[in-house]
Amino acid sequence: MARFTPISPVELAEAIAERAAALEPRVCVAISAADAAAPTALADDVAARLRVAGRAADVVSLHDFVRPASLRLEHGHTDPASYRWDWFDYGALDREVVRALHDRHRWLPRLWDEDCDRSARAQRIEAPAGQVLVVAGPMLLGRGLSFDLTVQLRMSRAALERRTSDVHRWTIAPLLEHDASADADIVVKYDHPDRPAVRSASEQGS
Repeated sequence: MARFTPISPVELAEAIAERAAALEPRVCVAISAADAAAPTALADDVAARLRVAGRAADVVSLHDFVRPASLRLEHGHTDPASYRWDWFDYGALDREVVRALHDRHRWLPRLWDEDCDRSARAQRIEAPAGQVLVVAGPMLLGRGLSFDLTVQLRMSRAALERRTSDVHRWTIAPLLEHDASADADIVVKYDHPDRPAVRSASEQGS
């Protein structure tokens, strides 16, 4: 059984920022987690620390790369398979963010407005040398995206049930299914976000 070491939220953000800062020249970091774990909040903290250290750093939310409602809701509003595979446009995320950053040195901050269900009409942003993008959202791992550093915030079923609203509880099964089949450079037990625990360095990748 993997061993996990308790760490404070501040130390977790610092550790991720330090790992990202050690990479060059343009870096894309994934923080994969259920919405219940508030991954964008951690991403914001990591990006802020990178900026203090002198790196250009921005956050990309996976919820700004959803598919149009006509596609993601094709099989209903609560279909677990659709949520796992068709809800988010991982292909567009790869094309417009991950590969765009690495290959073309620019990136698109938003693709689709989830609330209005229309194009976000965002403009691409030029990425200076040293740019770090922290992509945060559900089920980012195991999709062939060439992230330079991956972080997984794992929640147990009990924690997800405790922190997920009734209207979104149908997403719990696909989230757990994804996490069981994925791994990351930094794996964090996140049942209690104020008391995370990180998988021991000797077991990373195991």
